[in-house]
Amino acid sequence: MTQSSSPSRNQAGELVGARTDLQRQRDQEFHATAQRLLAESGDNWSMHALAVTKRNAVARVLYWHTLYQRILDVPGVICEFGVHWGASMATLINLRGMLEPFNSSRIITGFDTFSGFPDVAAQDGSAKAGDYATTAGYEATLEAILGYHESIAPFGERRKFELVKGDASETVPVWLERNPHAIIAMAIFDMDIYKPTRDVLQAVRPRLAKGSVLVFDELNCPFFPGETLAVAEVLGLGSLRLERHPLQPYCAWAVL
Repeated sequence: MTQSSSPSRNQAGELVGARTDLQRQRDQEFHATAQRLLAESGDNWSMHALAVTKRNAVARVLYWHTLYQRILDVPGVICEFGVHWGASMATLINLRGMLEPFNSSRIITGFDTFSGFPDVAAQDGSAKAGDYATTAGYEATLEAILGYHESIAPFGERRKFELVKGDASETVPVWLERNPHAIIAMAIFDMDIYKPTRDVLQAVRPRLAKGSVLVFDELNCPFFPGETLAVAEVLGLGSLRLERHPLQPYCAWAVL
């Protein structure tokens, strides 16, 4: 029985190790079942989707719910650095609609190249330029997805999210200059690699306040050592009281 040779991400964005042929076959069969069920569900497809929602996706939602509760009394925006397919942003928009539906100031901004890693450094281990690219033009599809989620919440007519395309090392300083009012209540680092993580950490530090939450998606992760190295270099690991969630192996956060 063969195994895949390197770690990858599942649909929930969770890092997974090598999988056997039997596991891949079961995944394919389950995916086919899910597609058939959703196609047959009509107007109730979103509720029936829970029947085919896998454990790791549920775990991810519970994780984000825990983190969102940490900022309910903290003013400011949410910034996610590394959006990929947008699962986290969609979850955050829905949590905002449930946990603080009338907080129209909680803008959620996502930064991504949508073409994968722009480059990699020696600190990034086996990561390669172009890894984690989406399909061409996907950011327009994601805009529509996030817009729908926002439209069914209070103040749905007011846009409270933004996608910023490009290398975050270059786009974040421009965004900060364009938004001089913005305090960052939660900064989510999911870029995986060293240079953009280092650059963005340095750029956003003046916009963080006591109570702001820093979230790291691949901390202490052997597959992506660059993220830990960037945090250690810019912030110093000894200055952070890191916490983790029992359902996420490599995710950690710190409340300033």
